[in-house]
Amino acid sequence: MIMTITLTDHREIPLAAILDLYHANQWSSAEKPTALYQALMHSHTLLSAWDGDRLVGIGNAISDGYLVVYYPHLLVHPAYQGQGIGRMIMEKMQEKYSHFHMQILTADSEAVGFYQRMGFVRAGRTEPMWIYQGEEH
Repeated sequence: MIMTITLTDHREIPLAAILDLYHANQWSSAEKPTALYQALMHSHTLLSAWDGDRLVGIGNAISDGYLVVYYPHLLVHPAYQGQGIGRMIMEKMQEKYSHFHMQILTADSEAVGFYQRMGFVRAGRTEPMWIYQGEEH
């Protein structure tokens, strides 16, 4: 079976499709569906990956539009991981933000290698800090 993935920046994404993707990845933000949907829809950039009419990946960026961009979410459905979909999303983000002074993200241990391959490096001696209301970390 040949898979054709379509990447788009349209925001007409059904909430149910978003929740399916977040639940499949066991992200606790799925437990706050209204806030999750609003956060994604109000992102500076929102990209989604589709296999036909199935949402298989999503990534967003929050930015001031000039100097700083933060990538809070990049998810690929577990059945589609390892097929280049996350890379497609990040490459598209780089088309828009590569010239920015600072690009920031927080990577879980299993995602560190992926982001290093995308060109990200540890931010000097900085330490990630947060007040977090989820449970998966």
